[in-house]
Amino acid sequence: MKVTPIETYKTYISIKNHFTQLNYDYVKYNGKVKVGEKSFYRRKDRFWFEKLSRQKKDKEIIDFFIANFSSVDDPQSLWIGELIKTGNDVYLNWQRKIQSLSYIFKNEIDYLFSENNFNDMFKIIGSKHPMILKEFLKGKISLETFVILNKILGFEKEFDKKLNDPVWQSVSMRIKKYSPLLNIDIFKYKKILKDVVIGK
Repeated sequence: MKVTPIETYKTYISIKNHFTQLNYDYVKYNGKVKVGEKSFYRRKDRFWFEKLSRQKKDKEIIDFFIANFSSVDDPQSLWIGELIKTGNDVYLNWQRKIQSLSYIFKNEIDYLFSENNFNDMFKIIGSKHPMILKEFLKGKISLETFVILNKILGFEKEFDKKLNDPVWQSVSMRIKKYSPLLNIDIFKYKKILKDVVIGK
């Protein structure tokens, strides 16, 4: 089903709010935001939303914005003009990743735990970043793998207590915000993790 330009704009605002505001939850509020129709049509950038609404269907537009806002370190700086130019490539890459996510997850945890002790990956010594976080920051594992591991193990709360630096705070925010939007069969990923760790 096609979406109108104002619906596209509302989805953009709601998902941007989700990724940038601690107190806004896209899932909890079902994507609802207060946007006046008159104020929308006074916006100088409305033609970007008109263009996007012609290109994407209802569900696609949601995934398009999730893909783009989850892929950047600073979602606050992402604006609609940039999304029109580069957003579709990001979206297509994200789609491919999601379609092969269990394969990617297995490969990445194989890499993580092939030569490293499982518990050592999550150990915090002083204020130093744990190995799992370092591997993520180096781009060795994807945000999806990081989020799934946290869904299974719940290490984020411990990291929040012990790490008081802007790098972790930024990553923690990304995990919190992306996690409810990443729909997975958690039992499937628990089994993959268990098979890899036990099979070492």
